Amino acid sequence: MELSRIVISEQTDQQFIFLREQGGERQFPIVIGVAEAYAIDRRLKKIPIARPMTHDLLANVIEAMGGELEKIVVNDLRDSTFIATLHVRRDGEVIEIDSRPSDAIALGVGLGTPIFVAEHVLQAVMEGQPTVGMQVNLLNMHLQALRKQIEGLQRRLSDEEFLAEAPPKTIQRHRERLDELQAEHEVIVAVLKKLG
Repeated sequence: MELSRIVISEQTDQQFIFLREQGGERQFPIVIGVAEAYAIDRRLKKIPIARPMTHDLLANVIEAMGGELEKIVVNDLRDSTFIATLHVRRDGEVIEIDSRPSDAIALGVGLGTPIFVAEHVLQAVMEGQPTVGMQVNLLNMHLQALRKQIEGLQRRLSDEEFLAEAPPKTIQRHRERLDELQAEHEVIVAVLKKLG
């Protein structure tokens, strides 16, 4: 699998990552927390920080102990919750460590670690078990929040007083943010059509 998209919204605590099958069409969203979403985004963009955050610390600990994160496996789905394991190789032995998918992916994206999803988990998601219905509802809620943000930015960027008084960098940031939100909106609409 590959991390195909991360959707971050400041209007809700529920963020989304999308995993897509490499060389295939199956994909699904996983709801994650704000902290994990920002960690994944930061590590993907390789944004430098002064001191290690939690996922950076864990990566440093694994490396300092002579280990290597070999792969991440989303290996189960229990009560609408995805379960993952970290596969760490050390001294020729593979150690499996229980993890939330969001933490595993936040750790792995900074290291270029491959992500796998067990076939039975993929089938459960694709067959439309309650988890998918729940994800669809959450995506619809997120879509509504996105629409409000887009409308707010569009109003702001059509306000002549704001355009006359705001520094050009601020206006540019608003326009870039509007482009990002509209792109997120399009992705979620496309995913909902596939899930729907």
